[in-house]
Amino acid sequence: MKPPLSPTEVSMPDIVLLSDPRIAEVPVKECGEALVDLRTLPALRVDERLADPEGAFARVRLSVADRLIAAQARLPRALRLLVVEGFRPVSVQEKYFAASVARHRAANPGWDDRQVYVEASRYVSPPQVAPHVTGGAVDLTLCTAAGTELPMGTQVNATPPEDTDACYTAYPGISAEARRNRDILATAMASAGFVNYPTEWWHWSYGDRYWALITGARYACYTMTQIPAP
Repeated sequence: MKPPLSPTEVSMPDIVLLSDPRIAEVPVKECGEALVDLRTLPALRVDERLADPEGAFARVRLSVADRLIAAQARLPRALRLLVVEGFRPVSVQEKYFAASVARHRAANPGWDDRQVYVEASRYVSPPQVAPHVTGGAVDLTLCTAAGTELPMGTQVNATPPEDTDACYTAYPGISAEARRNRDILATAMASAGFVNYPTEWWHWSYGDRYWALITGARYACYTMTQIPAP
């Protein structure tokens, strides 16, 4: 038995989930770009809520950093991108995905392993295709020049089953102000070449397998990477 569709799924049938086998089939031609520390770039603001000792959270591939600067330039002058997380080591991704599987299994004891895997993948990527482990993805929101976050309908990383489907980018039940802010963010990010993972309004990526599948690129530019040893 398949899990019931949420109102969001019914209204948005074309969402491609990270569990889709087509993503793993996308070829990769690793371009070798380095990870850049966004904290060294004055044009961008980096939030410390997910800071780690190695500073992985603040790093992205070079072209991703360039595109974030381009997206920032496309925002209204009073607004800033607020980056919450970029690169994520595969060991951390594995832990996040296992926790997502456990939450969905506990909340839905009648589901089989495949159902649990698909639903867990709706909000946390399986490590083998995860955009964050490539350095090609960012979780971010909008803030004022003074650092006050704008209303976006949910907090960054607010995901079901504990939270509602308001994390979906196109969710219809958020306020007019939150919708306007999401549209501002989406316009800036898309114009800089990023694609959104539509179950998470805050998640945008470039160069990874998901980006390649959605844009029709012949191959992805980035595969799993790691911070070089000092």
